[in-house]
Amino acid sequence: MERPLRVIQWTTGNIGRRSLHAIIGRPDMELVGVYAHGADKVGKDAAELCGWPSPTGVLATNDIDALLALGADACCYNPLWPSVDELCALLAAGVNVCSSAAWITGGKQTPEDRARILAACEAGGSTIFGSGAHPGMTNMVGMVLSGSCETVTEIRITESVDCSTYESAETQGAMGFGKDPATPGLAETVRRESEVFAESAAMMADALGVTLDRMSFDVEFTAATGDSDLGFMTIPAGTVGGVMGYHRGWVGDRNVVSVGFNWTMGQHVVPPKPLQHGHVIQVFGVPNMRTVLHCLPPKDWTEGFMDLGMIYTAMPVTNAVPYVVAAEPGIVTLADLPPITGRVRP
Repeated sequence: MERPLRVIQWTTGNIGRRSLHAIIGRPDMELVGVYAHGADKVGKDAAELCGWPSPTGVLATNDIDALLALGADACCYNPLWPSVDELCALLAAGVNVCSSAAWITGGKQTPEDRARILAACEAGGSTIFGSGAHPGMTNMVGMVLSGSCETVTEIRITESVDCSTYESAETQGAMGFGKDPATPGLAETVRRESEVFAESAAMMADALGVTLDRMSFDVEFTAATGDSDLGFMTIPAGTVGGVMGYHRGWVGDRNVVSVGFNWTMGQHVVPPKPLQHGHVIQVFGVPNMRTVLHCLPPKDWTEGFMDLGMIYTAMPVTNAVPYVVAAEPGIVTLADLPPITGRVRP
């Protein structure tokens, strides 16, 4: 048997702790380091940070130089937003990066920052890959479904869910929830905050063999009809309680890829389209294909629904580690790698 891949876990928040738990449990991976964003986590055993039953001996640190010196094969990189400085440091040190932090192709980065990342990949002979639930797994399913079609007119993917179980006021506020629908520039803010969806649309277009002429974004805000107290934030009546938007890729006047969301927060809102409580993946063509991905608990599940969603987001990244380590240096996407699978635990 080949030696286990040496892996660093970067952050241990909602998604990172799920990735950390999975790394510890995989015989083909060896946890060698944990980066802690919060000072309160520094010095704690990785097991304590993710609910693993026995100590690992790996203590969390905020010493980036010490982590880079470990000679790790890969890093599961799970902060809320990517830091180009952190990514470049990891990649230049030869650490392959698998990220859930708003990264699919790097297309939303400035040309200068994307060039820095590519230069770091070249210097370290390393690779960067981004995925997640949506975007990520949903795009992979859409591309696979298109393989059943003689011709494809459009791939359209919609996350159609009540977001109130995702307890992040910062994230939800950035997407407009709880704000006046008439707030100047709100649509542009939401476009910018969700721009990684545009990256995934461009990736699918490339896989379909077309070159996009342009991208567009459209969004519709729905006001809440009553007050909702969600614990971690409130949605007052009259403020945004529903957001539906799409990043669309065009070839001429044809919309060939669309990636978006139909999100609500709280009970007092009726969205423009009924929620499907999952990811709606549609391929229009000959034939039309449609499926809805539902993330469901096993029968003995005792945690909340949000916890399932965090696993669903983390695992397409964590399970990709062996594939990314084996890939050619540079930026790779789901369209470049073999199908990423989970593992049967021994």
